[in-house]
Amino acid sequence: MELPALGEHCSERSCKQLDFLPLKCDACGEVFCKDHIRYDDHKCSSAYKKNVQVPVCPLCNTPIPVQKGEIPDIVVGAHIDKDCKYNPAQQKQKIFTNKCLKQGCKRKEMMKVVCEQCGGNFCIKHRHPLDHDCKGSSQPISKA
Repeated sequence: MELPALGEHCSERSCKQLDFLPLKCDACGEVFCKDHIRYDDHKCSSAYKKNVQVPVCPLCNTPIPVQKGEIPDIVVGAHIDKDCKYNPAQQKQKIFTNKCLKQGCKRKEMMKVVCEQCGGNFCIKHRHPLDHDCKGSSQPISKA
């Protein structure tokens, strides 16, 4: 049983397969089978209109515009040499971020040192309740 009204033939000259789920190329508008829908597969003459890829700088994550006929690797390399805003010092994260809550102390620790009585964060020097004038309960929470 043949159904001539269903499907379309692939526009690729070497294929001409009858496809019941044909795909239309968004660049040239012709109909192709699943094997020839990619721009390279049917040598699309209008691919330049749609197949635009913008390389991104691997250091600063900025899109780099590439003109037609230019090699993306060379353009990105030139950007890295001249215009790149990448600064490795900005990538360095602060390690000592836990500031001591003792009045007048400006020390910062890498790890939090929390008082069991008042719950405040202190430096190693002021970690004990007597060293930071603790306002918490007089009974320690743990028995250690």
